[in-house]
Amino acid sequence: MKTEFLLDNLKNIREEHDLTQLHMAKMLNVSQPNYARWETKVKIIPLVKLNELCNYFSINMDYVTGISNKREKLVNNNVLNKIDIGKNIRKFRLRNNLSQLALAKTLNTTQSVISAYESGKTLILTAFLIEICLKYNLSMDKICNRK
Repeated sequence: MKTEFLLDNLKNIREEHDLTQLHMAKMLNVSQPNYARWETKVKIIPLVKLNELCNYFSINMDYVTGISNKREKLVNNNVLNKIDIGKNIRKFRLRNNLSQLALAKTLNTTQSVISAYESGKTLILTAFLIEICLKYNLSMDKICNRK
């Protein structure tokens, strides 16, 4: 998976608003070193925190992650729903005639992980969702019911 682009817009958004990493960390209720790891691409921001950031700035996930260059103003206070996201993943998978095992192999994980995502038992990892969206030309915001 290409990670060189993933967090460039995260830093750009912070700088556009003239905020420090410490301010961002406090806003997201994480430590400053943890937030810094997201900007420096040591770690990928968890989906829940990405959603909080997007809600705070009224901006689309696709832009923040670099999936799209199109910046959209989304005014909502979306709360991620694991069941709805799982249903959307399942719909995408079935539309593309993929088995859970085939999707799991694409993501280098197991069929049981895909099953847990689709059933809403577990929230999909940000990295996996980005990879799916890139490979199949999908929107994170649509899968997460942000638009």
